[in-house]
Amino acid sequence: MSKSHVDISVNDSPFSESPVVPTLLARDKKISFRCYKGVKCFNACCSNIDITLTPYDIIRLKNRLDVDSGQFLQEYTVPFEFEKDGIAGVKMKPVEGGTACRFMTEEGCSVYEDRPTACRYYPVGMVSMRKQDEYTDSNAYALVEEEHCLGHQEDRTLTIDEYREEQGLFDYDEYSRGWRQLILKKKSSGATIGKPSLRSRQLFFMACYNIDQFRTFVASDGFQQSFDIEEERMANILLDDVALMLFGFDFLKHVLFGEEQIKLKEGVMEQRLAKDRAILEQRINQKVAERNVDADIEPFDLS
Repeated sequence: MSKSHVDISVNDSPFSESPVVPTLLARDKKISFRCYKGVKCFNACCSNIDITLTPYDIIRLKNRLDVDSGQFLQEYTVPFEFEKDGIAGVKMKPVEGGTACRFMTEEGCSVYEDRPTACRYYPVGMVSMRKQDEYTDSNAYALVEEEHCLGHQEDRTLTIDEYREEQGLFDYDEYSRGWRQLILKKKSSGATIGKPSLRSRQLFFMACYNIDQFRTFVASDGFQQSFDIEEERMANILLDDVALMLFGFDFLKHVLFGEEQIKLKEGVMEQRLAKDRAILEQRINQKVAERNVDADIEPFDLS
């Protein structure tokens, strides 16, 4: 792949450990594949999982299980970091002491209608890319052929796009595009902005993965008093998980990359600057006092 590209694989598991660089394919490329209960390898891929979850995956699964996002994250996932970019990711937690998916049964997936993006894509992998001199991102695909998978031997041919449609991936991809763009932005900026602060990493994790906690944050007085959001839009954001998730992507672009995605209320910036100024003055004066500076020296004033 050209060095002018930055990429992230949504279902990164087969490629991260493989020394072979996958050949990227267009969406009209035809593949031979079929997975069903009668195939001899049925459930083999679910017996040894490495599933990265997207924000939309988490919404679908936590609603399917009727738990809030905090409980879902605690019970069903483990956090990880995308390479060394300081960007948090979430993986599905396997069964205790094993590698199998907790939702695997003899009949197949017990949450099939709400299964994650990576499960829907397999054996196809999607790679999102963005050239450093371009604003928009693009997608390509790769075919994963593992020895245990016999689905490639089935007598059925379809294009990658036809397979994506069959697996219900169009909505999944569209809803998680903002999340992929955030990761691409951080990867492409690299050392330019350095590793995000602890506060920034916490905001990213909350807005992307802990959607119910993010709802409480957005509904707080501090947030409401700071951002100028139309009443109708705010009501929709607070009621709808997907709308809140998409708003969260805009919020993170605003906070992490300085993109003016959300309008501040009049006077908020001036108030923040005044508050920062007062805090800085207080810290300076505290340092002066701690060093036992001559009593004749007056407190420091930035004005």
